[in-house]
Amino acid sequence: MTEASFTADNAPASQPSPTSPTPAPVSAKEEAVDTVRFLALLAIAVLIFRSFFLSPFNIPSESMQPRLLIGDYLLVNKMAYGYSKYSLPFSVPLIPGRIFARTPERGDVVVFKAPPVADNDYIKRVIGLPGDSVQVRDGIVWLNGAPVKRETMPDFVIPVTANMIEASRATGTLPCYSPEFEEVVNGQRQCRYKQFRETLPGGKSYAILDITTIPEDNTPLVVVPEGHLFLMGDNRDRSADSRFPAIENQGIGLVPEKNLVGHALVGMFSTDGSASWFNPISWFTAARWSRIGDGF
Repeated sequence: MTEASFTADNAPASQPSPTSPTPAPVSAKEEAVDTVRFLALLAIAVLIFRSFFLSPFNIPSESMQPRLLIGDYLLVNKMAYGYSKYSLPFSVPLIPGRIFARTPERGDVVVFKAPPVADNDYIKRVIGLPGDSVQVRDGIVWLNGAPVKRETMPDFVIPVTANMIEASRATGTLPCYSPEFEEVVNGQRQCRYKQFRETLPGGKSYAILDITTIPEDNTPLVVVPEGHLFLMGDNRDRSADSRFPAIENQGIGLVPEKNLVGHALVGMFSTDGSASWFNPISWFTAARWSRIGDGF
């Protein structure tokens, strides 16, 4: 028989193709372990990012008006001035002293832990650097023997919002500080304040409020010691800043540079406090969209 006469019956039987093993089903316990592992790694990544790069900060008071309003949410650059234990959550003492240190510039808006307790974050503007002499005379800041330039601006007008009312109740004050600064226009309560533009020697310019007379409109001459900063709020009559001694809830005194947390970078959200969890539409109407993206 020739090779051509072979039939299918004479052909060798075909071998069955090997089948892939069926993977064993993942148990519910293994899925739970994987989920917990993922969430733990995500939490660690977020913690590292917030500790060393960018961190959120919200404005709870009027001390930095007109630049910052109650209900503003900022991103803070944690890399700007170096790191200390105050850069870490709960001020965990894992960083000895201060590393990668850099002194702020006059006019910077900084977040820091306020002495003497150094538990809470505060936000103020840098006025005096180490070696500077600072004094306030009749409400005018004198820096190194010369008055800081100040020019009159149009009044600052702001509507009375829900979060302003809530903050005033917590502090036992009025939303507009005093009845003389409140007015009603078209049924809307609003505050009207005197506003000025202050320009520091390096050229940094910003708006401030100076609406009345307080004892701290006149202060002794202070020479800022090495490693410290003289900080002030832009709302000069509603800011417990370096003009006041470092007493909890009364003032911050001269702030050590090691207490710095970071530099205010950009506004990422702002709300007037009128939103309700049960009304999703109010989440949008309460937002102050024009304030989002404002840089420093």
